[in-house]
Amino acid sequence: QVQLVESEGGLVQTGGSLRLSCAASGLTFRNYAMDWFRQPPGKEREFVAAISGGGRNTYYSDSVKGRFTISRDNAKNTVYLQMNSLKPEDTAVYYCAVLVLRSGSYWGQGTQVTVSS
Repeated sequence: QVQLVESEGGLVQTGGSLRLSCAASGLTFRNYAMDWFRQPPGKEREFVAAISGGGRNTYYSDSVKGRFTISRDNAKNTVYLQMNSLKPEDTAVYYCAVLVLRSGSYWGQGTQVTVSS
Protein backbone atom coordinates (compact mmCIF):
# COMPACT_ATOMS: atom_id res chain seq x y z
CA GLN A 1 0.00 0.00 0.00
CA VAL A 2 1.30 3.42 -0.96
CA GLN A 3 1.97 5.72 1.95
CA LEU A 4 3.22 9.29 1.96
CA VAL A 5 4.36 10.87 5.20
CA GLU A 6 5.18 14.56 5.30
CA SER A 7 7.47 16.24 7.76
CA GLU A 8 6.20 18.74 10.23
CA GLY A 9 5.59 22.23 8.90
CA GLY A 10 5.86 25.24 11.10
CA LEU A 11 5.50 28.93 11.76
CA VAL A 12 7.93 31.27 10.03
CA GLN A 13 8.17 34.99 9.55
CA THR A 14 7.75 36.70 6.21
CA GLY A 15 10.92 36.30 4.21
CA GLY A 16 11.91 33.15 6.05
CA SER A 17 12.59 29.67 4.76
CA LEU A 18 11.31 26.21 5.46
CA ARG A 19 11.94 22.78 3.95
CA LEU A 20 9.28 20.12 3.80
CA SER A 21 9.96 16.49 3.12
CA CYS A 22 7.72 13.62 2.13
CA ALA A 23 8.77 10.01 2.59
CA ALA A 24 7.13 7.47 0.30
CA SER A 25 6.69 3.74 0.69
CA GLY A 26 4.81 0.99 -1.10
CA LEU A 27 5.90 1.94 -4.60
CA THR A 28 8.99 1.94 -6.80
CA PHE A 29 9.65 5.56 -6.02
CA ARG A 30 11.99 6.40 -8.89
CA ASN A 31 9.31 5.43 -11.41
CA TYR A 32 6.87 8.13 -10.36
CA ALA A 33 6.59 11.85 -10.64
CA MET A 34 5.84 13.50 -7.34
CA ASP A 35 3.75 16.57 -6.65
CA TRP A 36 3.26 19.15 -3.96
CA PHE A 37 -0.12 20.82 -3.49
CA ARG A 38 -1.39 23.25 -0.90
CA GLN A 39 -4.72 24.39 0.47
CA PRO A 40 -4.86 27.93 1.84
CA PRO A 41 -7.48 28.63 4.51
CA GLY A 42 -10.92 28.92 2.96
CA LYS A 43 -9.68 28.11 -0.52
CA GLU A 44 -9.43 25.11 -2.79
CA ARG A 45 -6.38 22.90 -3.04
CA GLU A 46 -3.89 24.15 -5.61
CA PHE A 47 -0.86 22.83 -7.43
CA VAL A 48 2.53 24.00 -6.18
CA ALA A 49 5.28 21.95 -7.82
CA ALA A 50 6.07 18.65 -9.50
CA ILE A 51 9.19 16.65 -10.28
CA SER A 52 9.74 13.79 -12.70
CA GLY A 53 10.78 10.36 -11.54
CA GLY A 54 14.43 10.87 -12.36
CA GLY A 55 14.40 14.40 -11.01
CA ARG A 56 15.45 16.01 -14.26
CA ASN A 57 12.23 17.89 -14.93
CA THR A 58 10.51 20.22 -12.52
CA TYR A 59 7.38 22.33 -12.76
CA TYR A 60 6.10 25.17 -10.62
CA SER A 61 3.04 27.31 -10.25
CA ASP A 62 3.58 30.92 -11.13
CA SER A 63 2.96 31.94 -7.53
CA VAL A 64 6.01 30.05 -6.23
CA LYS A 65 8.36 30.05 -9.20
CA GLY A 66 11.74 31.44 -8.24
CA ARG A 67 11.09 31.01 -4.52
CA PHE A 68 10.38 27.29 -4.08
CA THR A 69 12.50 24.36 -5.20
CA ILE A 70 11.31 20.79 -5.49
CA SER A 71 13.87 18.00 -5.37
CA ARG A 72 14.05 14.31 -4.64
CA ASP A 73 16.40 11.66 -3.32
CA ASN A 74 15.46 8.36 -4.90
CA ALA A 75 17.85 6.47 -2.62
CA LYS A 76 15.79 7.70 0.33
CA ASN A 77 12.36 7.56 -1.36
CA THR A 78 11.88 11.17 -0.36
CA VAL A 79 10.76 14.33 -2.10
CA TYR A 80 11.49 17.79 -0.75
CA LEU A 81 10.08 21.27 -1.07
CA GLN A 82 12.48 24.06 -0.19
CA MET A 83 10.51 27.24 0.39
CA ASN A 84 12.36 30.56 0.48
CA SER A 85 11.22 34.17 0.67
CA LEU A 86 7.99 33.03 2.25
CA LYS A 87 4.98 35.31 2.15
CA PRO A 88 1.80 35.36 4.26
CA GLU A 89 -0.10 34.13 1.20
CA ASP A 90 1.98 30.93 1.32
CA THR A 91 0.12 30.00 4.51
CA ALA A 92 -1.60 26.71 3.80
CA VAL A 93 -1.74 23.02 4.49
CA TYR A 94 0.83 21.42 2.21
CA TYR A 95 0.38 17.95 0.73
CA CYS A 96 2.61 15.68 -1.27
CA ALA A 97 0.91 13.45 -3.79
CA VAL A 98 1.57 10.76 -6.38
CA LEU A 99 -0.54 9.38 -9.18
CA VAL A 100 -0.15 5.65 -9.63
CA LEU A 101 -1.61 4.43 -12.91
CA ARG A 102 -4.45 1.91 -12.55
CA SER A 103 -4.40 2.50 -8.81
CA GLY A 104 -5.22 6.13 -8.19
CA SER A 105 -3.91 9.20 -6.45
CA TYR A 106 -2.31 9.02 -3.05
CA TRP A 107 -1.90 11.93 -0.67
CA GLY A 108 0.06 12.63 2.46
CA GLN A 109 -1.65 13.66 5.67
CA GLY A 110 -0.88 17.32 5.10
CA THR A 111 1.31 19.65 7.10
CA GLN A 112 0.55 23.20 8.20
CA VAL A 113 2.79 26.04 7.13
CA THR A 114 2.01 29.44 8.60
CA VAL A 115 3.82 32.60 7.53
CA SER A 116 3.41 35.54 9.86
CA SER A 117 3.51 39.10 8.59
